[in-house]
Amino acid sequence: VQLQESGPGLVKPSQTLSLTCTISGGSIGTNYYYWGWIRQPPGKGLEWIGYISYSGTTDYSPFLKSRTSISRDTSNNQISLQLTSVTPEDTAVYYCALGIPSVTTYTYWGQGTQVTVSS
Repeated sequence: VQLQESGPGLVKPSQTLSLTCTISGGSIGTNYYYWGWIRQPPGKGLEWIGYISYSGTTDYSPFLKSRTSISRDTSNNQISLQLTSVTPEDTAVYYCALGIPSVTTYTYWGQGTQVTVSS
């Protein structure tokens, strides 16, 4: 399974960050596939953002839940992340990843995409 993140590299403060993860070599609706978004701010560790499951259920980090939405496009085999009201603290490398058969371990990762929040 291959995952590829895409989206704008620069977002202005207070705007919405939108990223897409395109999946190949596997279907997003396959049983027990959990598609997650994780980020790594500069100089810090990995931070879990949330996931969408094979059945479409979602769960989010309580720290980001009020600003986060993860959705899927089954016809194009893509998942998407939206993070609203961004600040410079949202600057990070954003990864999409696949967990099988649960969300506790992500086995497949995209290469990541740098997003900078700056005016």
